Amino acid sequence: MPKIHGPLDDNARKITGERLQSALVDLIDLSLVAKQAHWNVIGSNFRSVHLQLDQLVSAVRDHMDTLAERAVTIGTTPDGRSTTVASETRIPQPDPGYLRDDKVIATITDALSGVVERFRGHTQATAEPDPVTQDLLISAAQDLEQQHWMFEAMR
Repeated sequence: MPKIHGPLDDNARKITGERLQSALVDLIDLSLVAKQAHWNVIGSNFRSVHLQLDQLVSAVRDHMDTLAERAVTIGTTPDGRSTTVASETRIPQPDPGYLRDDKVIATITDALSGVVERFRGHTQATAEPDPVTQDLLISAAQDLEQQHWMFEAMR
């Protein structure tokens, strides 16, 4: 089977690939958690929370694809399978059923806090081995931090 080798040496590929995989798991699960909340949110702030969740999902999915394609570009294979995401996620899961708008805001704000912290670590870890990936992670972190601000401001 042919293999993509990419531009990085083995050590840089390993470090960068691991960081991209971790980021991908966070983004996939964040999109799923946000969609779950989107479908089940209720309360007096339903509309604004519902719409903000769609904006979050859209931003996350764009970065998810970009980072997965970067992984392939450098010669690693992204793993977005549901079993992988379920076993590796660090994002707390929302309760089943309807979710009060204030609970959704708190859940998403907390989830984003953790993801943003991890993305900052990814950007630091990829600075030397692959500045191109670092740039993509910085772009994603910027959008995630903006989303965090948006949800935090609703508290």
